[in-house]
Amino acid sequence: MLYTIKCVSYLILIETNLNDINMKWQGGKKSDNFEDRRGMSGGQKLTLGGVGGIIVLIIGFLMGGDPSQLLQQAQNMTGTEQTGQPREISAEETKLTDFSRIVLSSTEDVWTNLFKTQLGKNYEPTNLVVYDGGTETNGCGIGKASYGPFYCPGDHKIYLDLTFNQELTTKFGAKGEFALAYVIAHEVGHHIQQLVGLLPQTNSMRGKLSEVENNKISVMTELQADFYAGVWAHHVNKLSDIEIDYNDILDGMAAAEAVGDDKLQTQAQGYAVPDSFTHGTSAQRRAWFKKGYDSGDMQAGNTFQDPSLK
Repeated sequence: MLYTIKCVSYLILIETNLNDINMKWQGGKKSDNFEDRRGMSGGQKLTLGGVGGIIVLIIGFLMGGDPSQLLQQAQNMTGTEQTGQPREISAEETKLTDFSRIVLSSTEDVWTNLFKTQLGKNYEPTNLVVYDGGTETNGCGIGKASYGPFYCPGDHKIYLDLTFNQELTTKFGAKGEFALAYVIAHEVGHHIQQLVGLLPQTNSMRGKLSEVENNKISVMTELQADFYAGVWAHHVNKLSDIEIDYNDILDGMAAAEAVGDDKLQTQAQGYAVPDSFTHGTSAQRRAWFKKGYDSGDMQAGNTFQDPSLK
């Protein structure tokens, strides 16, 4: 049974206006591990149980449930099909796509080096799939724009709807291009967890644990992905075409802090419920991103051995 690693809370962070430049990324190498499915609508054939699963999933998102577990409850689908043709892409979307591919390429450069030097292993890159509306996955159901960025352990791919950024700009006024780089680096962090065997291990545990215990596992998983994003930021200037400065790091820490469960729950309902946290508090997310940035050591972020998280 697979649990999709979904980061719904990132929806408030992504910025489409890349004219406010801090990072130096233009002209950088673009990753070829990229799929453009925009204009290809993700259709699905559902059993009655599948429809019920979708309803549970949507309600779960609205009520603040753990999307990693809720998505699995919607897996009674009998099949999916992809229809349509690629649509015309605007100049701004092209710029955003280029940015995403260059950031992804930088993660490939960094993690290829770190896997070799710190683990003595070869790194297998993930694929970034951009889509609009919905798209099928291999093992994680139908991806929807409302789900936010997510990593699917079943096909080792990251899914991101870039067109949703238009709404984010008008609704949330999100700024700072490093926020999107942080999101991509965080999702790549989940891919790292898959490659080193952590996600298969935690996924096998979920059905045996209580809801509170499952939430703790989710928090530790998400915080470690934040840590890995920080490790990427530590090495990115030296090992890739991207250049960042400390202002970008501050943006990254602010982005991590902005998606803390305590902050999001308080904004949504006026109070926070710690036992329901699935991503960590603002302070925790900021701290683990910074720990990764400060150390640059991918083996120094074992959140599962941190007594404060148990």
